[in-house]
Amino acid sequence: MNTDIKTKTLKDGRPYTIRLDRSRFFFPKEWIDFLKALKDNQKPLLDFMLNTGARFDEAIHTRPCDFDFQRNNVRLWKTKTKARKGETHGKPRTVSISTEYSRRAKRIALKLKPQENLFKATIQGTNQLLKRTLKKIGIKDPYNFSTHNIRKTHGMYLKALGIDIGEICTRLGHDYDTYIAHYGSADVFTDADMRKVKELMGDLYMRQRRF
Repeated sequence: MNTDIKTKTLKDGRPYTIRLDRSRFFFPKEWIDFLKALKDNQKPLLDFMLNTGARFDEAIHTRPCDFDFQRNNVRLWKTKTKARKGETHGKPRTVSISTEYSRRAKRIALKLKPQENLFKATIQGTNQLLKRTLKKIGIKDPYNFSTHNIRKTHGMYLKALGIDIGEICTRLGHDYDTYIAHYGSADVFTDADMRKVKELMGDLYMRQRRF
């Protein structure tokens, strides 16, 4: 019996599952194998999410005009509204991107109009693609993954690289308590993992350390 998922029933009698373990993230080799297994047209959205830590809804509303390729950053303008904190609309935030990812994003942006969304996808379809591909490459628990786990992976990689928690919270649009409650220890990564994390994140945050 799988203890990581719980089955419930809709009013019309159809069953659905709920993940009980929401702490799962991609180890670096898992991410690399996952991306390799995708078709070329399926990669850009997921690549964007890993490199920015954006939520799915933030990602699919991103447009070419939101990038500053000279400074290597992107403005996430369609952000989550935190009603419990009295917000009536989400607060836009600008996040840095690595030089390597900036080049990839620019190639996509140049093919589109300034106000055109970079990505066309649904969260249901993307989650299905994610689980189907993870199962295909032999991940033992594909049911524990959704698009949100890519955001969690981004946060874990930055934590492993020693980025200040306050900076990670600002980048992800989290408060400190939320981050502490939902992100685990970065000490789980091996030396080989860390080499791959550095490759995946590129020079993100490294430019600031030169000055």
